Amino acid sequence: MTEANSTPRNSPILVCGAHRTGTTWVGKMLSASGETGYISEPLNVLHRPGIYNTPTRFWYTYICAENEAEYLPGLQKTLQFKYHALDEARSLRSFKDLGRMGRDWSSFLHARARNLRPLLKDPFAVFSSPWFATRLGCQVVITIRHPAAFVSSLKRLEWPFQLQDLLDQPLLMQDWLEPFRPEIEQVASDPSDAIGQNSLLWRLVYSVVENLLASRPDFILVRHEDLSLDPLEGFGALYAGLGLAYTEEARRKVRSSTNSENPGELKRSSAHAVRLDSRANLDNWKRRLSAAEIGRIRQITEETALHFYSDLSWN
Repeated sequence: MTEANSTPRNSPILVCGAHRTGTTWVGKMLSASGETGYISEPLNVLHRPGIYNTPTRFWYTYICAENEAEYLPGLQKTLQFKYHALDEARSLRSFKDLGRMGRDWSSFLHARARNLRPLLKDPFAVFSSPWFATRLGCQVVITIRHPAAFVSSLKRLEWPFQLQDLLDQPLLMQDWLEPFRPEIEQVASDPSDAIGQNSLLWRLVYSVVENLLASRPDFILVRHEDLSLDPLEGFGALYAGLGLAYTEEARRKVRSSTNSENPGELKRSSAHAVRLDSRANLDNWKRRLSAAEIGRIRQITEETALHFYSDLSWN
């Protein structure tokens, strides 16, 4: 885990990284002490307008100085816990939506009343993380997970990723991904190749992250595997790096979310749950993936993965 520099204790926190790398778990655990107000995925294409009332057209939307006018006002209101009740009410389609509205509105009211520190959990903000840090003053936490575990999780959930969403963002391609264009276009041409698409997505995200860490020593990188092996110590270091109080209640929730009495694998219908036997979950990818699949994932990702994971991690 890289260490954060000194930052104001009331600054917003952004937890990002590729989806299915533990951002929800990390975000929830960092909210366990009661100092932060949890905000879920404003840049998710399917986000609720009550939380963030600006439409998001692309997965992994890239925000920078050139296009910030479209996104900045809405994100500033979100960080102020201003809930857009009217916009949300217009979007309601079911009693489930109504229940979610009640939960989110109550959460925002509570956070505003207690002047809580905003905690944005949004994997889809990873490419935009420098902008969040510079423009919105966020402390940035980036999660990473072994590429085989990442691809295995998406395969199990049958969650494909359309790389076209990256190609359709000229500023993202210009600033970060242009060297990968031929490879992206080749893999994107076969929508049925989930292994190829998700492996390449991992490589793209963490190639950018590698560059970010070199220029932003204040960004905190945390490996999903390290947190899984020693969650109490890992989250303790994360709390310290963010200037949060690692209270006994926070420790209790970390223990509860990771102990051996929890299931070793989540049901597909509970993909975002955070109660799991963290150690047992580490090797699930080894039985889900064939040797050929593992070999292909390694071939696509290894140039970047070697900066984060050893050869032994593939065994």
